[in-house]
Amino acid sequence: MDSNSKVYSFDEVAKHNHQKDCWLIISGYVYDVTSFLPDHPGGDELLLLAVEKDATFDFKSVGHSELAQEKMKMYRIGKIDMSTLPKKQNYVESTPYQPTPSLFSFSPIHVLLPILLLALAFAFPYFKLKA
Repeated sequence: MDSNSKVYSFDEVAKHNHQKDCWLIISGYVYDVTSFLPDHPGGDELLLLAVEKDATFDFKSVGHSELAQEKMKMYRIGKIDMSTLPKKQNYVESTPYQPTPSLFSFSPIHVLLPILLLALAFAFPYFKLKA
């Protein structure tokens, strides 16, 4: 049996999620990129960010060269069982953000405080002269 025809479940691939053992899922195939991590032009961090998920979008959005796509084949170890991939998350619309009142929000103190300071500034010389 050809190693490229082996079928892996998502859970099995997701276990290989660190620098010493890194597998990626791209376009329905499973790649063991552990040995390629130090050589990746974008750094190993980018590849490690793509573990434990279908990294097809991440890979295609970067715009890899034909050479890079051809080189990928040497790291291919099998296929992913597509039925085991997690369902895409549906985003639930939430209520709009309502900031909590803060020191910088408008309140009556913002009007009264400057008026009070202004009154004290004018009154100070008057009281100083009487003393």
